[in-house]
Amino acid sequence: MAWFTCFNRKVAVLNVLHYFAKREISLSLKNLLRKEYASIKILRVLNVRRNTAQAKFIFSRLNFSKHLQLLIQQTCAKSHAMEIKEATESCDTDVTVRANSGKRKNDETDEAARRQDSGKKRKKGGKQLRAGERYVPPPQKRNPGVSFSQEHFAETSYYFEGGLRKVHPYYFDFKTYCKGRWIGKTLFEVFKSEFRSESMDYYNKAVKEGRIRLNEIPVDDLNFTLKNNDYLRNTVHRHEPPVSGQPVEILVDDGKVVVVDKPASLPVHPCGRYRHNTVIFILGKEKGLSGLHTVHRLDRLTSGVLLFARTQEVSKKLDAMVRERQLEKEYVCRVDGEFPEGEVVCEEPILVVSFKVGICRVDPKGKECRTVFQRLSYNGSSSVVRCMPLTGRTHQIRVHLQFLGFPILNDPIYGSSAWGPNRAKGGLVVMSNEEILEALIEEHRSKESLHLLDLPDEEISGKQRTKTECSDGAQEHNESSSVACADATCKMPLLEGKTEDSQEQYNTRSTSETEVEMNDAQKEKVSNSDESTTFFRDHLCGECKIVRPDPTGKDLIMYLHALRYKGPDFEYSSKLPGWAKEDWVQD
Repeated sequence: MAWFTCFNRKVAVLNVLHYFAKREISLSLKNLLRKEYASIKILRVLNVRRNTAQAKFIFSRLNFSKHLQLLIQQTCAKSHAMEIKEATESCDTDVTVRANSGKRKNDETDEAARRQDSGKKRKKGGKQLRAGERYVPPPQKRNPGVSFSQEHFAETSYYFEGGLRKVHPYYFDFKTYCKGRWIGKTLFEVFKSEFRSESMDYYNKAVKEGRIRLNEIPVDDLNFTLKNNDYLRNTVHRHEPPVSGQPVEILVDDGKVVVVDKPASLPVHPCGRYRHNTVIFILGKEKGLSGLHTVHRLDRLTSGVLLFARTQEVSKKLDAMVRERQLEKEYVCRVDGEFPEGEVVCEEPILVVSFKVGICRVDPKGKECRTVFQRLSYNGSSSVVRCMPLTGRTHQIRVHLQFLGFPILNDPIYGSSAWGPNRAKGGLVVMSNEEILEALIEEHRSKESLHLLDLPDEEISGKQRTKTECSDGAQEHNESSSVACADATCKMPLLEGKTEDSQEQYNTRSTSETEVEMNDAQKEKVSNSDESTTFFRDHLCGECKIVRPDPTGKDLIMYLHALRYKGPDFEYSSKLPGWAKEDWVQD
């Protein structure tokens, strides 16, 4: 009896093991089949058929029950049937493709429309939009290598007046994707907080004119809540400040680099209110040079040697030289006072006060830099100094000269008394960064020279207005350097009635293209009997209603000139400007 009892216990244990083994194996196989159905890639990795066949062999060797072996065989059969079904579906797809080749054109169009609708659903992630929810298309792929081309250059044209280069006003599209800080805000909130150059009344009128678009669709009002990937387009009537009419002289063009002698008052590339009145656009429009790569930059009021690379390879080579400090730069400037003789080295660190405005100061928290100075001449009131910056910080020469107590003679920022009675000599500034910026703005506002600071419009509170020069009389305003006009009798620069059409890849619209889209109520035609050209005045444009006085010669130049640019196997230099000569006398 003892052996029989022991045998029954073993049988009971085996039955329990058999039950749990069968359940676990069944669940495992079902999970494998589910993964196989969900992803063919997982099926290839796991190779269920081979694994199940091996399991069948192992289980048979272990002498499990007939029922468990039958379960494994059924599982393998199901896997084989699924493969046959997939092969059949693939065959049906091939047949459908061959059959579609015989469809009529209308059928193909309908089929394409269905595929397009299906694609849209996939773009939406397969989710149905809730009632009132707005669909946002995915962002378009950007080309980081896009440069300015003839299509951009043809947006408008130049004219010269009183020794100044001027740009005919033109329509322009400012475009941007929704920034992270804008998500969840309305268009009204974004325009009010970040685009303060115009009043909200202007933006409301622009909406009615269809000039503000969201994802290429004109908006009805500014109450749309922005979402990620929203694409905004704002069409404006753009006016550019005049610059010096002095030509841009090409010093070298050897197929690898283009070296020019940049006149003062010209920005190197489009920025702020400047686009066509820049070196890049002038070279493209007048010299036919496009696709240039900027190697280094000069301040707008700085003149002298400016270097561009013709190709990406040359640009990378020159950038490497800059990083490794293999390039030597030499400047000349005229400073206030008698600069010490001999070599003077300044190694004070420089900190940026305002990135948006571009103002710096000497500060222990700033970046290290080094500039070597040497006096060339002294005329009794000012000195000509040679400057060799060994590093490339923003406004490095100007800030170091201010620290030494000899700011550039006509520097509108670092020669200003807004820094204090000693003009920050020795780095002694008792004001905060915000107070310095406010003091600079107030000083130039009182002198009606805010344009010298190149400040963004949102940094300046209020609009600049002075006198009106209209036929019905003049009205004086205290805060202005500009002249407001109430009607079309103002003397305004004329815009050629016939312009070239352009459609740039930045989606910038040309003047003529936009004028066709504008209706008669959107523009007023202003003619001048003394000119053969015609200027179309936009009734929403604030600049069209004012006449700003032209800048003087002193406003367009700063006594800082890039004289020489030298590398391991090249050297480019320009002529010494008139104000740097020993016999120069200040007017």
